[in-house]
Amino acid sequence: MKTLKKLFVFAVLLLSTSFAFAADTVAPKADEQPWTYKTQRLSRVQLDKLLGHPEKLLFIDVRRPDEVSKVGGFPIYLSVQAKSIEESLDYIPKGRTIVTVSNRAHRAGAVADFLSAHGYKVAGAVGTKDYEEQGGTVTRIAVPAPKPAATPAPAAAK
Repeated sequence: MKTLKKLFVFAVLLLSTSFAFAADTVAPKADEQPWTYKTQRLSRVQLDKLLGHPEKLLFIDVRRPDEVSKVGGFPIYLSVQAKSIEESLDYIPKGRTIVTVSNRAHRAGAVADFLSAHGYKVAGAVGTKDYEEQGGTVTRIAVPAPKPAATPAPAAAK
């Protein structure tokens, strides 16, 4: 009977550890390409821990501006599209820990690997869609309505 109790306790501990680990990882989607980057893909739990010290972080969002407004993002970030990262290195401070951002973290992973190879301290890459699906909240910025076209001034009466 004591052996059965020990086995039960062991099974409970094993399962609880497995669930804790699963909550701290990003599960790949069925149709998603595999994670092939050296940089860690951050889960919501991991990112929330980093957000405990925002003064040490720099978010670099590598998406196009239309993606940021459509999908949402984090309230404070440096916007550098993935294709422009190399020519933007002089503007990226090395004194902060960097979190790169894209929709599903793949572009962010590629940019994070590039930055790491150039001496930047990178905590990881995060996808805003992944973060939101895991219970996090992203910021959505409404796109302003286009300004009405200027009406021409009436011609002077003759």
